[in-house]
Amino acid sequence: MTILTKRIIGMVCGVILVVGVIAAWKIIIIRAVIKKMAAVKPTPTVVSSLKAPVETWQRRLHAVGSFAAVQGVTVSNELDGTVASIAFAAGAPVHPGDLLVQLDVSTEQAQLASAEAAADLSRINLQRAQGLRAQNTNSQSDLDAAEALARQTAGSVDIIRTVIAKKTIRAPFAGRLGIRQISLGQFLKAGTAMVSLQALDPLYMNFSLPQQSLVDLKVGQIAQVAVDAYPGTVFAGPINAINSKVDDSNRNVQVQATISNADERIKPGMFASIDVILPQQDNYVTLPQTAISYNPYGNSVYVVEDQGKNPQGQPVLTVRQQFVQLGDRRGDQVAVLKGVKPGEEVVTTGQLKLRNGAAVQINNTVVPESSPAPKLPNT
Repeated sequence: MTILTKRIIGMVCGVILVVGVIAAWKIIIIRAVIKKMAAVKPTPTVVSSLKAPVETWQRRLHAVGSFAAVQGVTVSNELDGTVASIAFAAGAPVHPGDLLVQLDVSTEQAQLASAEAAADLSRINLQRAQGLRAQNTNSQSDLDAAEALARQTAGSVDIIRTVIAKKTIRAPFAGRLGIRQISLGQFLKAGTAMVSLQALDPLYMNFSLPQQSLVDLKVGQIAQVAVDAYPGTVFAGPINAINSKVDDSNRNVQVQATISNADERIKPGMFASIDVILPQQDNYVTLPQTAISYNPYGNSVYVVEDQGKNPQGQPVLTVRQQFVQLGDRRGDQVAVLKGVKPGEEVVTTGQLKLRNGAAVQINNTVVPESSPAPKLPNT
């Protein structure tokens, strides 16, 4: 073996020795870091919690529907004519019989004057014929002709007066008018819409319920109505009618309730949410809706579990993810049918930072709302 070969082998062994020492040093450092990191426990996640209460809820049937006027029409004309005068203001209240629109009746008034004169003459002739007949100086046929003519002329007067009355459009019932749809001097064909007239107090609430609800429905039950235009306000009234037939297409039954509307805030056609209050009551474990983690694979909550105390004497709390079956929702609350027992402590906020078995710290300084009938601030 030459001297050069020995030197090369020696250099290679030296390099291997140096690399081995460096690798061993790195392994020692990495193991120390891993051991140190394993000894460091993550800081507990701060969450708020609530001990699951049991509440009594009045059973109810939920539906959606719309308001309708007890009496509501679009006022129109029965006969052709020209608008001679408009006696109402758009949006004004009216009473039964109030004049709304007068069509031109000048021709009919002239005809009425002529017909009344003819009727007066025929009445005088009838009286004369009756006197002559009493003296037996005329025939019975003359008296019959005079009576027929008197009735005919009186009928002509009534016909013309009826035409004038039909061209004088009046409010059929008390209510509030809508927006005017005609103009002064406009010629109207029969049936032209003039203005909407709606009786606004009370109003009907029309809605439908599935046929299986018929066993619980009765006339007189209270329907609570919520309108999105007035958040936090509940309108209530009794059910006044249940349809005698179930709809063949969807197997729903139409129901109607009467809702007081003295301040006329509600308008016919408005959409609303309805709850029919039933006499039965149910006990449910209830939680704020913020406590529920909604997922496609199933809804869940995080239940707080006490793991005792650490060496420093501080309590150790962890969470367990628990799948739940949910029921009805009312305001901020949701009924839990399965998965949570009464009194169990459930996380209400901070779930996004949690995983099964994570350590937590409870801070209930600020808690979410949990009311079955929430209201907006300052209401």
